[in-house]
Amino acid sequence: MSFDHFSAIAPIYARVTYSKREVMREVAALPVKGRLLDVGGGTGRVASAIRDLVDDVVIADVSFGMLKQTSAFRSVCGLSESLPFPTESFERVIMVDALHHVIHHGDSAREMFRVLKPGGVLVIEEPDIRTFGVKLIALAEKLLLMRSHFLAPDRIAELFAVGEKNIRAKDGTAWIMIQKEKAPTL
Repeated sequence: MSFDHFSAIAPIYARVTYSKREVMREVAALPVKGRLLDVGGGTGRVASAIRDLVDDVVIADVSFGMLKQTSAFRSVCGLSESLPFPTESFERVIMVDALHHVIHHGDSAREMFRVLKPGGVLVIEEPDIRTFGVKLIALAEKLLLMRSHFLAPDRIAELFAVGEKNIRAKDGTAWIMIQKEKAPTL
């Protein structure tokens, strides 16, 4: 078993506030009636910043140590590659600063899209590996044996075979938005 870096930093990370609330509000088309799934949501720092913009928030994370730091939300400990939720059960799905930590990017993308309701929006916020500062972060995470694997924003968008895709990048951060096609009306 490898060292769980995230359990080790959880108490500190829980105190870090999410500073991109207004951008997330825009790219995730919030507020919305319904449920939001925060995949890789750890301590709930992002969920705490946007909880008033949705009816219900669920956090899924692989690190039990991170999840122990949040009590304000329902949380599930598990892999993003096999989310334990029914198909089409969330109006919004977000993953903030976590995709580069998962082992199988494609499997995680398929699972997040699977649990997204028709017409829903999925947002992946990642450090933009095309920038010099993020390249340094990637190097540091490799040296810390974190198994990180950063993808460029266009490569992240390519993980999704269907859906309307948009990319926004600013100041070393990229947002990849995927909107699932609405169900046909009869």
